[in-house]
Amino acid sequence: MTPIETISEQRCFDGVQGFYRHASETCDGPMRFSVYRPPLALRRTVPVLYYLSGLTCTEETFVIKAGAQRLAADLGIMLVSPDTSPRNTGIADEAADWEFGSGAGFYLDATQAPWSRHFNMYSYVTLELPRLIGEHFPADRAAQSICGHSMGGHGALTIALKNPLQYRSVSAFAPIVAPSQVPWGLKALPRYLGEDRTAWSRYDATELVKNAKFPGTILIDQGEADKFLAEQLRPQLFEAACRAGGQALTLRTQPGYDHSYYFISTFIADHLRHHAAALHASVS
Repeated sequence: MTPIETISEQRCFDGVQGFYRHASETCDGPMRFSVYRPPLALRRTVPVLYYLSGLTCTEETFVIKAGAQRLAADLGIMLVSPDTSPRNTGIADEAADWEFGSGAGFYLDATQAPWSRHFNMYSYVTLELPRLIGEHFPADRAAQSICGHSMGGHGALTIALKNPLQYRSVSAFAPIVAPSQVPWGLKALPRYLGEDRTAWSRYDATELVKNAKFPGTILIDQGEADKFLAEQLRPQLFEAACRAGGQALTLRTQPGYDHSYYFISTFIADHLRHHAAALHASVS
């Protein structure tokens, strides 16, 4: 069993909110993650919702700001949120740019040095972290779903489309749906993956959905007052690709809402219920 270090644990809505650290083989260094165990987890294994945070965030951001634990406790869902990248790897200037490097792992497996040694968040989220959660927590590994915000929404969509049998449902808040076509992606993808755009398309939800389908309905919420909407997010590109390819999608635009966790906390209950319907159906 892979050892983990408990950083802290607190009682929360009759469950336990914990923060943990371990030595990651995938990322070749220490990684941190958070786990909320609902009260039901004291008696049996429970379904798991993985939440992927956005640029500059950590494993604490969703836990502190989204207000998800109360309903997760009622629904009997474990919440797992990893850090957004490796940290303190020794790579020069890894934390110099908030859009790349530390806090900006983009949930891909880098192929370009020096990033390829540590920045393997795709394999970390899909393989190493679920294995670790299954070893140390009362998680039903046959009942997993995934959600994310912004860069994490990009991660959730691409991971679910590439692994449709691993996840029961997928949703996103203000996701980067077409990184191959927007400034955030055009900055990060060449440095992580090189100049071959074929490699970029493997981590681009708009490109993936043309040939890969998720068996359930994808839920996306997007604030209409989001300052990144027109330049960086462009959900209409993903919507058009889903329509052309026959992917079921519910894209909700929310007037007056921006990119912040005020937006996420307003609609997190809808997403938790979306996932609960699929997760509990899978274990009933």
